[in-house]
Order: sequence, then C-alpha cells, then structure tokens
Amino acid sequence: MKQLIETGLAQLDLPAYPQDGAEKLAKYGNLLIEQNQVMNLTAITQPFDVATLHMLDCAPLLNCGRLEHAKLIDVGTGAGFPGMVLKTLCPTLSLTLLDGLQKRLSWLERVADALGLTDVTTLHARAEEAGQDPDLREQFDYATARAVADLGLLCEMCLPFVKVGGRFLAMKGPDCQDELDRAEKAIATLGGQLKGCYDYQIPHTDITHRVVVVEKVAPCPAKYPRRWAKMQKAPL
Repeated sequence: MKQLIETGLAQLDLPAYPQDGAEKLAKYGNLLIEQNQVMNLTAITQPFDVATLHMLDCAPLLNCGRLEHAKLIDVGTGAGFPGMVLKTLCPTLSLTLLDGLQKRLSWLERVADALGLTDVTTLHARAEEAGQDPDLREQFDYATARAVADLGLLCEMCLPFVKVGGRFLAMKGPDCQDELDRAEKAIATLGGQLKGCYDYQIPHTDITHRVVVVEKVAPCPAKYPRRWAKMQKAPL
C-alpha cells in the first residue's frame, strides 16, 4: 500500500508534505482494514482500493487552499476522510473531526496517536447543532465534507463553521452541475460564493472527482443552520 500511495502522491503535484507521509497513510489504511473487521467503517476493504479511493482521493484537497497552520473542521468525518489524510500530509493543520458516532471518533483518536499526529480534536455532535455553538460558529478557515448529501444541504451544515474569508471544500463527482445549480441560492443565502471547481483524476485509476470550492464572503445569518428535518423539508 505504501508504494501505491507514494507513487500516487507524486502524480498529484501537491504542496510539500513530510517524507514519511506515504508511510503514515499506509499505516492508517492498514489500521482501517483491521478495525473494519469489528466496526463498520467503510465498504472499501481491499488494500488497493483503500490506497486509491480513500487516501489518494482525499489528498488533492491540499491543492484547494493554503492549509498550513489553518483551522479545519471535517463535518461528518466517518472514518476520517478527508480530514485525517490532510492532517497527515500537512502536520501544522489544526484539525477538528465532527461525527455523530462516538465509537468512530474514539477509534480516530487512537489512529492519531498511532500516527503521532497532534492538534487533532474530536467532536461528538450533530452538525446542525454544533453550527449554532458560538465557540465553533465561524471559527474555522476551512470546512470539508465527503458526503452523499445534496450540496445545498451540505452548505447549510458546513458554511456556518467557516469564518469570512475561509472556504468550504465539498467532495463531489464530476457530474454535479445540477447540484451546483440547485445550491446557488443556498450558497448566497449562507454568505458564500462559488469560487470554482477543481477536478482531478485519482492516481492508478480512471476515476475523476471534483472539489467544489465555496468561499465565505459574508457572515452566515443567525437562523442557519436549521434543524435537519427543516432543512430536508424546505431546502434553501
């Protein structure tokens, strides 16, 4: 797995990252495969797929902003993607992992220790509730999400965390133009502005993915985010 990740990272034209970055990501991948035998963390279980569809899929977000010494919250982090990959390749990043399942977060804490990563905070909460917490609201330079939810819903859950001048990085497929069109009003309402889309091919595969980059240009109105049921019933 290490060799796959090492050669893949070299193809991505990333900012400088630690020499042991590929080795640590391979260790992370092996810990994931091992833990997945007793906890449902991922449907991706083969070493080649873990290396490509997890590690090398997340690494390109390093090209979507200056993450050095930045504060990033990974919303709905799951098994740690993309947050833990970005932290491994950018150790000065201050990382907060938000998830609704404490068991996953406890495992991620153990992974951070095993990889020697510091300044990693786990937060057991629902995004729509945490986004109203004054200690978290508009406190981050970046928010990330690798979720299947519609982009408009993701923006309402994630943009409240981002400070003005920061960015929300949403991981999507390349065929998300309809989602972008539907999310246009939500982005503007929440104080965001579409900065652009960054498309990339995952090394060792023929799969193309996209990062939707939303810049925070104004404070988010106080009533957002709303409760999840309200978001679903009346999307922005």
